[in-house]
Amino acid sequence: MTEINLAKEYADTVIKAIDNKSEELRTISLQIHEKPELSYEETFAHNLLVIYLKDQGFKVTPSAYNVETAFVAEFSSKGGEGRIVSFNSEYDALPGIGHACGHNLIAISGVAAAIALKAVFEKHEIPGKVKLFGTPAEEIGDGKIDLIKAGAYDDVDISLMVHPSPYEGSFYNYYALESWNIEYFGRNAHAAGIPWEGINALDAMVLAYNNIGLLRQQILPTDRIHGVITNGGKAPNVIPDYTSAGFMIRAKTLENLRALKPRVQKCFEAAATATGCTEANGTKDPKITRKRELFDMKINSPLGERYEEYLRKFVPGIHPLYDIKAPQGSGNHTIGFTNAAKTEFAHEATLTASKGIALTALDFLIDDEFAKQVKDAFNTSNGGLHWKDSM
Repeated sequence: MTEINLAKEYADTVIKAIDNKSEELRTISLQIHEKPELSYEETFAHNLLVIYLKDQGFKVTPSAYNVETAFVAEFSSKGGEGRIVSFNSEYDALPGIGHACGHNLIAISGVAAAIALKAVFEKHEIPGKVKLFGTPAEEIGDGKIDLIKAGAYDDVDISLMVHPSPYEGSFYNYYALESWNIEYFGRNAHAAGIPWEGINALDAMVLAYNNIGLLRQQILPTDRIHGVITNGGKAPNVIPDYTSAGFMIRAKTLENLRALKPRVQKCFEAAATATGCTEANGTKDPKITRKRELFDMKINSPLGERYEEYLRKFVPGIHPLYDIKAPQGSGNHTIGFTNAAKTEFAHEATLTASKGIALTALDFLIDDEFAKQVKDAFNTSNGGLHWKDSM
């Protein structure tokens, strides 16, 4: 790993640019926090960020890449020569508990980092280009995958973001994932009068849930299976003829995920067989609707290490998963975290993390040796995938 060689005046420009926007960014964060919107419905947050970025002098494309609540904001220096870096702003919320993952903070972190690079481009006239992607539907949906498939990142050399958390860490594992919707079909009957005439779809779902619970004892420590029953029947005196649930299956790698999925499927199929639900709709198995596989994310070590170096040198105290001091027991996706995501401490921590990714991105733009390390690490950790030829 090379030593930091970013000129102090460049770093000062980054830090001052973000500090100067602190009050405005705090206002935006709270506005998004107070108006939580679900995946692909983030109209308020999308419009708020688009207007602000236009006012900051970025070229902004709203509803980008055929995704209504996505956007891209761009700024080029020296005609766009040099490398291209991107940041990402998330802004969707969770059903019922709002911004319990702090996406209001992720939204402003991307904005802050992009503003910082724009300030460096303008003051120091280094070559390069910065893109900020507004990425909807992170919680329930695949917003970034939509953008990737549409070619949004095709010309981007590196893409950075930070995430609020109840703890700190630069090299967090982001698992491979597939979401399933499960449906069982039975037959109605009066639950007290003639229950023997019914085929209980809720029994099938309960049995499947228990099957999954037992399977968890025999899977890898890095595997995850979790779900909720979304329809458990309509009335207690009617044997349910239909139930549904949503499950997520995660594993450390895509290979691990593909090995786990057949075992999970057998849990659902066995429940259908045991309860007689297999014949209710004329098919052998429950209906399983799968969403697309999401790959595990390979963390780039040189980028992570450089980020930590900059935080120690200029803004010490936090890492890419940065601590916003949520109450004990209030991790991501809890009401306690929702409340923590609007505190002044969380705001200041977000700006610090934003400085870290802005400085790291800037070093990538100006340091050829560091850029080569990033490229080599990518090629080493991604098997048959290789850095794009334009790098």
